[in-house]
Amino acid sequence: MKRFICILSVLLMLIALSIYAARDEETVRAIWTFDEGDAADTSGHDVNGTLAGEPEVVDGIVGKALKFDGVDDGVKLPDSNGLNTGGPFQNRTIAAYFNCSDVSITDHKQTIFDEGGRTRGFVVNVFDGKVYVGAWNRAEYQWAGAWPSAPVESDRWYHVALVIRDGSNAVEDDKFEMWLDGEMIASEPGGQLFAHGDNTGIAHTNQNAVFHDDDGAGTDIHFFGGIIDEVIVYNSAFDADDFAEYAEVIKATTSVEPQGKYTTTWGTLKAQRTRQ
Repeated sequence: MKRFICILSVLLMLIALSIYAARDEETVRAIWTFDEGDAADTSGHDVNGTLAGEPEVVDGIVGKALKFDGVDDGVKLPDSNGLNTGGPFQNRTIAAYFNCSDVSITDHKQTIFDEGGRTRGFVVNVFDGKVYVGAWNRAEYQWAGAWPSAPVESDRWYHVALVIRDGSNAVEDDKFEMWLDGEMIASEPGGQLFAHGDNTGIAHTNQNAVFHDDDGAGTDIHFFGGIIDEVIVYNSAFDADDFAEYAEVIKATTSVEPQGKYTTTWGTLKAQRTRQ
């Protein structure tokens, strides 16, 4: 069994390293790993977050993560030209691992990531047994928005992502995508996002959003209960190969082997990528 685990880890490492070259690292805008127990941005762009409330530092799916109480815990993120105040943004990938304590909550949305406001923005959230991704640009070319969703369970890890792919100054088919555990769940009409200045947040709606039911106006609302890990923002559109390594981590957590065995492999991958 040990030999099998070792061989599997090496194979996964080789697969991940081979597909990593397809990702455009020049477009990374922020990475929050939470490995140091804070919300420092490890991408080199200094989009460093400030903790609100008292999120708990826990073992995540890869290294450390933050556990949020669903009441007043969150991460507040500063404006950044590459993240929200620049643009227009024709390509974007926002992704995160999450493990929600209770996906059935319906008295508020559980925000995983919030960027922008009521006119333009992105949101990732859990509500009534589903995880949603959303994007909208309700000025310039009047994209009312799209909010695809997929069913999820409590106390289980998932990797969720939204993608804008080659958006333009018009609403066009197949420009906005939802990905879950490495699979594309939906491809819907969408377009590029122009600059959006409202405050950005993790694990809560920091300042305004638009959810699938048009809710979302307000500050410090819609808190997430559970664990969030490895939040990333890129101004390029990931594809199936780019999401494959994240999907493998999810698969490892649902296998009979302990979670920690894959964590070691992921740590090796991150170290090798840093040296490239």
